[in-house]
Amino acid sequence: MFIEQEPYYKPIGKEIEVFEHAFKNKLPLLLKGPTGTGKSRFVEHMAWRLKKDLITVACHEETSSTDLIGRYIIRGAETVWQDGPLTKAVKTGAIIYLDEIAEARPDVIVAIHPLTDFRRNLYIDKLGKEIAAHPDFMFVASFNPGYQKGFKELKPSTRQRFVSLSFNHPLPQTETEIIISESRIDAPTARRLVKIAEKIRNLHELGLAETVSTRLLVDAGKLIYTGLNPRLAVQTAVVEPLTDEPDTLEALKDLTDLMI
Repeated sequence: MFIEQEPYYKPIGKEIEVFEHAFKNKLPLLLKGPTGTGKSRFVEHMAWRLKKDLITVACHEETSSTDLIGRYIIRGAETVWQDGPLTKAVKTGAIIYLDEIAEARPDVIVAIHPLTDFRRNLYIDKLGKEIAAHPDFMFVASFNPGYQKGFKELKPSTRQRFVSLSFNHPLPQTETEIIISESRIDAPTARRLVKIAEKIRNLHELGLAETVSTRLLVDAGKLIYTGLNPRLAVQTAVVEPLTDEPDTLEALKDLTDLMI
């Protein structure tokens, strides 16, 4: 996919500079951080900035190396080979982005290893063929360490193949600017949403698997902008996605009602 229009992205550090240098040096890049902190948007922005095609794969527990590399399919009376997204990126020099790579099956990690070191090649066992990566090919992956901890983690031998960038929740002023730009709500409302997020993020005793992301705040802002009651917008876009535990939901609802 070629991105023609600039995706909005607010830098929070030197991540643009790091990405550009990783691209120049043909180094793979790993983005680490919680859900909704701008990792995917950042990759889209960089693909636009570098004028490169972007192929995104949302990994899940059934994602296999075959899904990425390709498979034989029946077309009419013939059996033909069909390249997967990774093979297409390797051949054409696109940026491949594997979102939540740790969710994928172990054979995916085995398949990408030759692409993430000096070899920069892809072996297709079903064809008995090895493909050298296009000079502009870039491998980018994302990983949520907090969510995956104790469940699915990347091995040190895999992590050390990547240049890595950590993403976290932006500073309040930056997060406010992002919400205003993305949802078009007024500044005072955006600041209240950020204060709600800060409060919930500090409630460690609730034991939430994930805390409030900037993405959820933007969703709430969009609902408010189109006329939904602000309390209802926060409840449905911020509180409800965080937990299904009735007592926790009630506590969060009471807290947010007081703040907006």
